[in-house]
Amino acid sequence: MFYNKILFATTASPTCDNAAKVAFDMAAKYEAELIVFHVLGIPSRGFSTQVQDVKTGELEEMYDENYTALVKEEIKGYYNGLSDGVDKLKIEVTAGIPYTEILRLARKEGVDLIIMGSHSTDEDVTSTRYRGTAGSTMRKVAKRARCPVAIISRPCTTCWKLFSNIVFATDFSKAADSAFQYAYKSAQAVGARLYLFHSYDLSASYAGGHAPTQGEIEAKVKEAQDKMQSKYIRKMSDYDNYEVAIWEGTPYVEILKYARDKQADLIVLAHHTREYADPEEAVMGSTVEQVVLRSPCPVTSVNHPDMVENK
Repeated sequence: MFYNKILFATTASPTCDNAAKVAFDMAAKYEAELIVFHVLGIPSRGFSTQVQDVKTGELEEMYDENYTALVKEEIKGYYNGLSDGVDKLKIEVTAGIPYTEILRLARKEGVDLIIMGSHSTDEDVTSTRYRGTAGSTMRKVAKRARCPVAIISRPCTTCWKLFSNIVFATDFSKAADSAFQYAYKSAQAVGARLYLFHSYDLSASYAGGHAPTQGEIEAKVKEAQDKMQSKYIRKMSDYDNYEVAIWEGTPYVEILKYARDKQADLIVLAHHTREYADPEEAVMGSTVEQVVLRSPCPVTSVNHPDMVENK
């Protein structure tokens, strides 16, 4: 897996600092063009020169070329310490609805990867008081993007430079096929060990009023093992640096436990969707969201084959 063009969506504030480190490191490693993109805010009315800043909520009176140039200079200064080694750097600023503008620019530029933070508050997501969800902009971008979306919620010490363990978590959905291709090609590119993981969802069985017997659980595990072989392993030809695991339990809990056990540097997964759901209409499942919020390493969401199959 390689990258020619990376889009880093940012608020140019501390909430995006962890994601910024990954974005600049990856651009330097792959000699890729890095587009640092910031959406100023939402115009207060049609054709207005006023915008409501998405960071502060305040109304900015003069949204014009001079104002956007000033913001670009501020962003350039904010990331000055990270830009060494990035030869192709472009800073873009616009006004609008953040997720719409991010998706529009990603498609216009044909980017290989979008990098962003997981939420827009300074709250400690490890706190027992935390009751929020992943940021709405991130959810909507991850749902609709035609390229992989890397979501960074914690400081990343290895990032894409020293990867050695990649966990691909699958629900065997159609969307997961694209996620597998991304995980497999990434593992090949960096020489990482690929862990193929599935969690049989016991909570779904109990929610339906039926407690599965041990025999039923073992049958489901065997079925999952067969699917691993037919859907993924047979496609890896002579690549043997992998491991397969089937656990049972609540999927996001088991994915996180397994990733920590294997000291994962990256978790790759798809949206938890119906087998034939249109990816454009897919809703970010609770499994993905809970993994993103709690993962100790970057999480990449893949929902479309467009920017994966030909890499």
